[in-house]
Amino acid sequence: MQVARASRKLGVAVVGIGGAVATTAAAGVEMLKRGGNRLDGLPLAGVSVQGLAQYQDLVFGGWDLNGADLASAASQHRVLNDNQLDEVSPALSELRPWPAVGSGAFCRNVDGANKREASGHRAAVAAIIDDLKRFETANDVDGVVMLNLASTERTPPNGPALASLDAFERAMDADDPVIGPAMLYAYAAIEAGVPYGNFTPSTAADAPALLEFAKRRNVPVAGKDGKTGQTLMKTVLAPAFRSRALHVDGWFSTNILGNRDGQALEDPDSLRSKLDTKGSVLDSILGYPVEDHIVDIRYYRPRGDDKEAWDNIDVTGFLGHRMQIKVNFLCKDSILAAPLNLEIARLLDLAQQRGHGGAQEQLSLFFKAPMVSNGHAPEHAFHAQERMLMDWLDAE
Repeated sequence: MQVARASRKLGVAVVGIGGAVATTAAAGVEMLKRGGNRLDGLPLAGVSVQGLAQYQDLVFGGWDLNGADLASAASQHRVLNDNQLDEVSPALSELRPWPAVGSGAFCRNVDGANKREASGHRAAVAAIIDDLKRFETANDVDGVVMLNLASTERTPPNGPALASLDAFERAMDADDPVIGPAMLYAYAAIEAGVPYGNFTPSTAADAPALLEFAKRRNVPVAGKDGKTGQTLMKTVLAPAFRSRALHVDGWFSTNILGNRDGQALEDPDSLRSKLDTKGSVLDSILGYPVEDHIVDIRYYRPRGDDKEAWDNIDVTGFLGHRMQIKVNFLCKDSILAAPLNLEIARLLDLAQQRGHGGAQEQLSLFFKAPMVSNGHAPEHAFHAQERMLMDWLDAE
């Protein structure tokens, strides 16, 4: 007779597990397993909901083009301090990335030797599903979710292949080059019945064809592009400006970062994908177009994972008087992003248990370009997104 677990063990399969965000997330969970009690940065640490997996019960695996073990990768990313790295290295050194599906055509500035060679799209999907099954069996987990934390891919051109599931299936059979790695991973997850979250700006489950697939299979999906630093501040500040009737005349945003994500964004096509998700937030919240909304992102290697974001906001107040707000956010990119991915994994698994498939709109507060279930405009204001999530958590 099988004995029921006291808590739910959840496998987290990560695309890009050797990256700074994923290694930081895995290190954080390992510290909690070893008795750490610092829950700063975890938005749902104080929330108790039936079926929500505990942080200590998360198990990691995944794919990366760099085959180095996670301890070596974490050392290279330099997010953790020396004491933290010493503490988690024995556990992280046992985690080696599985060979990944990659494409130079979709992400020109990031490559590696740990690449899976597959004879076409269908073979790549089959290999990804085999990896998921092995991961589930080897770790004896109660459920598995997939998170995409890989480098930003270029946005594919609009076309019929992504517009419907039938067209996408034909494109898969034809090995259509419009289908990139992020879409292959999302398709594999949905095919395997594994909830999927996309923390990158890459086109994946948000493509109409794959969203249709997720609805048909009743598999939870969420994304895209994690909301961590500058856009988080925008979705907090913009509702306040609207409430005070301060007209936003212009908003200039610039970022410098030197991690692998920044390196990927040196490719203009990948950068365009990122700018597309960052640019639509203000108009939605304010209710009018901000004509001079400028976003600039630069790769600056010495900064590493310590991203810096500057915002200059020009507003008009009573009697037409002009004012300015300046925001300078010196972020640790992975320290902001890693805990959000732990929450996304737990919430996707909870949605699966509740039988909620398709786009998980209640996860909007984690993303710059939230997915919605019925085609309406997404909610971007942070306070409204938070209320949406809390109402969903309390509903069952």
